[in-house]
Amino acid sequence: MKTALALRHVHFEDLGMLEPLLQARGYQVRYLDPAVDALVADAVADASAADLLVVLGGPLGACDEALYPFLAAEQHLIAQRLAQGRPLLGICLGAQLMARALGARVAPMGSKEIGFGALTLTEAGRESVLAPLAGVPVLHWHGDRFDLPAGAQLLASTAQCAQQAFARGPAVLGLQFHLELDGRNFERWLVGHCCELAQAGMDPRSLRADAQRCAPALAQAAQQVLGRWLDGLEVCASGAVR
Repeated sequence: MKTALALRHVHFEDLGMLEPLLQARGYQVRYLDPAVDALVADAVADASAADLLVVLGGPLGACDEALYPFLAAEQHLIAQRLAQGRPLLGICLGAQLMARALGARVAPMGSKEIGFGALTLTEAGRESVLAPLAGVPVLHWHGDRFDLPAGAQLLASTAQCAQQAFARGPAVLGLQFHLELDGRNFERWLVGHCCELAQAGMDPRSLRADAQRCAPALAQAAQQVLGRWLDGLEVCASGAVR
């Protein structure tokens, strides 16, 4: 059975809708929590051996290793995976850590981008696995941004954040936005991030209503995006075997 290992920073920001999709494609899904699970030799070996590594989001900054030392070990693990050229998906913080491992700058935007909004797909994005997201509001929840890594293709942007998604070959995909949202569990996000919402002056009632309206279309698009990306990985793998 194929294996998918997800690095999770807070429990409510899990694989969401992506987990049953991966399981339906024959993946055994496991979680590793870098904040409490030491990233020692066995964990690094697991990450290296996994058919797919997913680095999820969280309220930390990608450059906060002085405050949260485990991030240094996680950054090293991601850099190793990138050097191997094996399938890697990063979401929000995960994409920022990937960008930093590829030598790109990660820095605060000076404002928060929180809420549902559609992406502007680049020409490359319209021809990529993200094509089903055209016109579909996705969930944004971040205050940092990354520069486009060298050798990567920019796939999407928003007015507030120019770098929303990048690909580096068929096996590496970084998403600043949250494709994985399971609308049935969105209340956990509102509770878990209640202090951030209050500081940003945002009303959880508006976000809750937007989630009820947008989550079904996002889930359908997410299934298409992930399916296309996994199909591409299988084509590459079969080509490598031949």
